[in-house]
Amino acid sequence: MTSIDRMSPLDLLQMNRTNLDPLTENYDLGFYLNYLTRWPSLCNVIKDRDAGVVGYIMGKLEEQPTAMRASEHYTPWHGHITVLTVAPEWRRLGFATRLTEQLEQASDANNAWFVDLYVRAGNKVAVDMYKRMGYSVFRRVVNYYSDDPTGMSESGEDAFDMRKPCSRDKKLEHVRDKGETFLVSPEDVS
Repeated sequence: MTSIDRMSPLDLLQMNRTNLDPLTENYDLGFYLNYLTRWPSLCNVIKDRDAGVVGYIMGKLEEQPTAMRASEHYTPWHGHITVLTVAPEWRRLGFATRLTEQLEQASDANNAWFVDLYVRAGNKVAVDMYKRMGYSVFRRVVNYYSDDPTGMSESGEDAFDMRKPCSRDKKLEHVRDKGETFLVSPEDVS
């Protein structure tokens, strides 16, 4: 039996099943604890009674500083999926969708314009999954990841900044068509 629960600090000790996956970004303990204290309602785990933590999502609500408002790359108040992962043997069971929907609902309830995430451009399975959930590519961040697990590039791998509008964005101002061709550098999105 599995359940979706609010993440607790003790859950961080059970994440090996998910974090050993090569496509899962790993962070230090302080990073995880920072999220748990600042955005506890946006950090959830999938727990199996026997296997422990088999998936999780960590997100936040944010906007860029006021000084960035004049920039074409300014991002207003929005939800952000920092990490979403499900252990390989637990995939294709709808857990990623359920976790994502919970974060989207919380973002919408907090009057966010959209929910965004960064995903490796070469991770076709994840990109297709997000597209099925209503996300679209807003822009391509060139060499966002410092490594390229495919071995195709020595300088890193590109990321897709994918977005899904919340109900506040009635005019769809924060999504675009053909975002894969809208190239930006990592400095433009920091």
